[in-house]
Amino acid sequence: MKKYKNYFKELFFEKILLAFIFSIVFFSSYSQTTYSVTDYSNKKNWAALPSIKDFSDSIPKQLKDKSILNGDVDVFFIHPTTYKNENFITWNADINDSVVNKLTDETTILYQASAFNVSGSVYCPRYRQAHLNAFYINQDIAAPYFDTAYQDIKNAFEFYLRYYNNGKPIIIAAHSQGTKHAGRLLKEFFENKPLYKKLVCAYLIGMPVPENYFKNIPPCNNPDQIGCFVSWRTYVTGYNPPLISKENFKCIVVNPLSWQINDSLYSDKLNKGGVMQNFNRIIPHVVDAKIHNNILWSCKPNIFGKIFIRTKNFHIGDINLFYVNIRENVINRINHYKL
Repeated sequence: MKKYKNYFKELFFEKILLAFIFSIVFFSSYSQTTYSVTDYSNKKNWAALPSIKDFSDSIPKQLKDKSILNGDVDVFFIHPTTYKNENFITWNADINDSVVNKLTDETTILYQASAFNVSGSVYCPRYRQAHLNAFYINQDIAAPYFDTAYQDIKNAFEFYLRYYNNGKPIIIAAHSQGTKHAGRLLKEFFENKPLYKKLVCAYLIGMPVPENYFKNIPPCNNPDQIGCFVSWRTYVTGYNPPLISKENFKCIVVNPLSWQINDSLYSDKLNKGGVMQNFNRIIPHVVDAKIHNNILWSCKPNIFGKIFIRTKNFHIGDINLFYVNIRENVINRINHYKL
């Protein structure tokens, strides 16, 4: 009997010890990801800056003779989720995670941020992004992780305004998780604020933007409009994503081939060119586009082997499928802002 008493006694203290260790790990991890401050005076904490050579400076070879760099307007780009490893420990990425940063630079900065470099000045902060799984858990639980990520974005933008902007007009561009943070940024710094006068356009791509999300920043309904925002999420024609079909709100969808809000089909002939895996190869007429309810429908990309494409969600291609059209639209809106 004494033997069993000692066993349960040892088991009890073992559980207390484990609980103590877990609490230390949990709270140290929480404080590290929630309350520490990222130093944006350190250029290493930026994925893109005009003063350094980075992937946002890339231009597909076929476009280099046609690209007009305009240094009079800044682009503040917020990249999507690249923190998605399976064996993650903390819910927010370490700003110095070399694996995450390399993935960020070689994917979203190259294939997405570069679409906006016709402005001549692209700024993209690294930030303690929430892990991909934060989108698939209870959102009340996930909220602190997204708040940590947004705090970095906010701090980076304030640093940018203080030390880099010099009163220039601004384009806000983002994709996926970046769009989630960009919406908050626009509300806090632009909507009903003096800075709104500096807003050329906001490209809020890859996440839903409810039609009543902004009170005073309208959706764009033509390619010349300024002080407005565009948004879309791309899926293969005919597919109705189950989760999106359950959305109980109307969101803004702007067609990136017409830059209008309607449900007409726009031919792939209007698609000036997309960029697929080979960044230096522009593929004209790669997809068409049609607004359907809360999403954008497009055909399978017109590339060799398209018959083998099985994915119905073109989220990863939201920007690069319309790469040239976006570049030309950025130039167009900048020109109209200057009028």
